[in-house]
Amino acid sequence: QMQLVESGGGLVQPGGSLRVSCAASGFTFNNYAMSWYRQAPGKERELVAAITSTGGSANYADSVKGRFTISRDNAKNTVYLQMNSLKPEDTAVYYCNAGPNVGSILRGVVLFIWGQGTQVTVSS
Repeated sequence: QMQLVESGGGLVQPGGSLRVSCAASGFTFNNYAMSWYRQAPGKERELVAAITSTGGSANYADSVKGRFTISRDNAKNTVYLQMNSLKPEDTAVYYCNAGPNVGSILRGVVLFIWGQGTQVTVSS
């Protein structure tokens, strides 16, 4: 049974850092590109970052470019999002998902049912 479990969220001050993780199971992880999304209260879910199946290349939303880094460990079936220089507008529930490749993710493809997400709150 396919499962995505996000973790690592929390409360952090503006300018701080946080790393969230997504543990995947039930599918061949290293066959898929992976992605991070976020949804703030009252807003639609938006794509934050995507990474190729090998981890060799990544794409980022303009709002997080230079501050966030997506990475993956195929041996652990886990994808990470390192978030630095956090801003209050980064406050959201963060979710991971998968796609056949990064191009399909950028076109809006999501393959799996959404997990519960992990809450990130940036506030002083």
